Amino acid sequence: MLAKLTTLWQGLRQLSGDDAYERYLHHYAQHHADSGEAPLTKAAFFKQWQDKKWQGINRCC
Repeated sequence: MLAKLTTLWQGLRQLSGDDAYERYLHHYAQHHADSGEAPLTKAAFFKQWQDKKWQGINRCC
């Protein structure tokens, strides 16, 4: 029962984007760890995400 709830909770977090920073850190550790640069802080990550989301035209017509 607990395993099913944990899986459900992880799925909800992924769908909502709540785990985006954790997924970014996981990706960074796998693919960019040798770059010598530190990963973005949580605040910098979300600032970059918001800037990308809201730049440009965001309307349907």
